[in-house]
Amino acid sequence: MSKTSFAKFGIGQVIRHRVYEFRGVVFDVDPEFADCSGTHDAILVELRSRRDQPFYYLFAENDQNPYIAYVSEQNLMPDPTDEPVSHPQLDHLFARDENGGYRWRNVMIN
Repeated sequence: MSKTSFAKFGIGQVIRHRVYEFRGVVFDVDPEFADCSGTHDAILVELRSRRDQPFYYLFAENDQNPYIAYVSEQNLMPDPTDEPVSHPQLDHLFARDENGGYRWRNVMIN
């Protein structure tokens, strides 16, 4: 029997990794692990996240580079700062709201 997962974090929320020094904005959520690239199996067994939890796609940044991250819910927490995230793709899809989070922009696609 499968267990239904509910995402703890929402689209546009600014979150940070519990261990590694990066933060980002959620732009998509999988209800459980769905990355088919094989990266999960390449991680050491003792460091792997459970597959039966939400996984989040983030416009992420660290002190060196912006990038896209795919992270398990157990490794994330709300970002306590009020600082904006500076990822080059972020401003095209999101606008910053008055609460420090981000909301989808109305983007016209031709």
